[in-house]
Amino acid sequence: MRCNFISMCIMLCSLCLSSAQAEERTLDGKLHHLRAGDVREWSEFPQKAEADGLTIKFAAKQNAAAQTLRLRQQDVKQTWQAVLNGKRLGRFLRDENDMVIYFTVPPLALVDGENELKIEQSGTRPDDVRIGEITLDSRPMQDVLGVCTVSATILDKTSGKPIPGRITVLDSDGAQHTVGAESNETLAVRPGAVYTSNGRATFGLPAGRYTIFAGRGFEYGIDSRKISLKAGQTANVKLSIAREVPTAGWVSCDTHVHTLTHSGHGDASIAERLIVLAAEGIELPIATDHNIHIDYNPLAKKMGVRKYFTPVIGNEVTTKTGHFNVFPVQAGAAIPNFKSTDWKETLKGIYATPGVKVAILNHARDVHSGVTPFGPKLHNAIVGENLSDWPTGLNAMELINSGAQQTDVMQLYRDWFGMLNRGRYLTPVGSSDSHDVARHFVGQARTYIRSNDDDVGNIDVDQAVAAFVAGRVMVSLGLLAEITVDEKYGPGELVPKSGDGQQTIDVGIRVLGPSWSRADRVTLYANGRKIREEQIPAGIKTGLQWDAHWKLPRPKHDIHLVAVASGPGVRELYWPIAKPYQPTSPNWEPRCVGSSGAVWIDGDDNGQRNCAYDYADRIVKREKTQLSGVLKALANYDEAVAAQAAGLLDRRGISPQQKEVQQSLKTAPPQIRAGFAAYLRAWRESQIARSRGE
Repeated sequence: MRCNFISMCIMLCSLCLSSAQAEERTLDGKLHHLRAGDVREWSEFPQKAEADGLTIKFAAKQNAAAQTLRLRQQDVKQTWQAVLNGKRLGRFLRDENDMVIYFTVPPLALVDGENELKIEQSGTRPDDVRIGEITLDSRPMQDVLGVCTVSATILDKTSGKPIPGRITVLDSDGAQHTVGAESNETLAVRPGAVYTSNGRATFGLPAGRYTIFAGRGFEYGIDSRKISLKAGQTANVKLSIAREVPTAGWVSCDTHVHTLTHSGHGDASIAERLIVLAAEGIELPIATDHNIHIDYNPLAKKMGVRKYFTPVIGNEVTTKTGHFNVFPVQAGAAIPNFKSTDWKETLKGIYATPGVKVAILNHARDVHSGVTPFGPKLHNAIVGENLSDWPTGLNAMELINSGAQQTDVMQLYRDWFGMLNRGRYLTPVGSSDSHDVARHFVGQARTYIRSNDDDVGNIDVDQAVAAFVAGRVMVSLGLLAEITVDEKYGPGELVPKSGDGQQTIDVGIRVLGPSWSRADRVTLYANGRKIREEQIPAGIKTGLQWDAHWKLPRPKHDIHLVAVASGPGVRELYWPIAKPYQPTSPNWEPRCVGSSGAVWIDGDDNGQRNCAYDYADRIVKREKTQLSGVLKALANYDEAVAAQAAGLLDRRGISPQQKEVQQSLKTAPPQIRAGFAAYLRAWRESQIARSRGE
């Protein structure tokens, strides 16, 4: 009797499975390259798109109950939508990653006979996308995504206990696949990405083959499991990850964090944001919603994630002439005037805000409200000169913004070098500018601050802020570059002359990264000029990827040293580096980058930090603009000092393009010629930009 019952169950299951298979039908089996407009966005796409949209006609019967449309999308940056019989089903996710998404087909949305599905862009901004592999399933979405169940646990390999982290779900085609789960008090869920604050997550999936990844931000390794799911099956997946990057004594900070709740755009609610912060290992998050002060503390305690980080109240003061992240802010403080278009007034209001000690210039090469703060119309990058007489008043600037990257990853570094040479001692910053849960996620780019990290839930904020302002930091996008001079001095510090009269300095550089990121190059810059570079061979061990000491001649004048490590960008969907926000070229290769803050060498032994501008100013004033005297004096200095001198002479009516100057430069030392030429190129770029009104 029991055998007959089991046989009947098996037969019924088989019928159910074949019925379920029959419920899904393919409307279009391939991916289509679509683009609104004729301008190619990326060179990886063909010059000519297949079409500007996609129209599919198919026969169906009117649906009394909800059904489900499955689609695959790639490289979606602008607003694309699916329209069924003249009514919008939904919008594609604005996410460049490869993913499978689902739309609900409401009751009665289908008609008897011919139906029409359109895929179209809402707007005309160039956007190369691939969309297709479309199927229609007669079941509602919860049934489609609930055929199988995955119960996943992320374990700390050292303690064996569950740990917050990110779970990435890829299907057999390598696309992020939507899961059957919703965000709640412990989960933040997006297609193919599940963040968990307690290390556990349960979600549904259609039957099929998948790869499940687990990670916890930059400092941890990645673990993965391949699973094959049959209808009705539950899979228990355990993933173990270990800390791979040694960061003791450094606090991981993201200075640029938003929420949909308070910024009004993006997709991350404040509860989801706190889960992601814990899962990505950000120990000092700065809340910087636009023109509002937000305190994460109460909700973080309620959600049980407060032990993983020490939140700081901040603000992105968003004006028409620039965006400025400020912190720390005292609870209850008034909002700075964000309607000002004058930097002096803006910064006056920022520093008048109780508690504020940091003002960061965000994404200085991006265009917002028609203004690019460090664009050539307003700024001579070589000498760090603002051409509209805006006071800086800033003490930090973003070098890497992983949510708004530059096509040339070194562009903002060159801008920063120019500011340092000008005497604008800005702390370099890495940040995410994250408004999303999984697209541009928190902490991909981050800043490491030299501060006690023994208890990340109780970081001394005053100590960390003081170290940040002093420049005792490192910038990270998948790598770290530590620098020490004479085995003692690091970023933000002044290296004095040695007591034994040594004519060399010892520069130690360590390149750090997890097993899934690799450095292939390390470069040392002095006053922004490359003075040493080495290739890093493949196959280096996890954590410490490269370690060396370089002996350099001690400079005769003060300089700043910066180490930059870089390597191939991560393309894998468990940590994909996003494409540039406002690209300047259709050609782009992602790069991982890690850089030190600036270490200053007291070359003239006067006990203080002197910049290139200081030396140039002394020379030009002493020589009273006599060109021959200026050029003779510059022979003892580097290219950065020469560029500053060229700028000072230009403002005194002696332009580098004058025949007399060009003639005199022919016999000048190479570094002087290079400095004057660099200034002249930047000057011409500014003149062109101003004439065009750019």
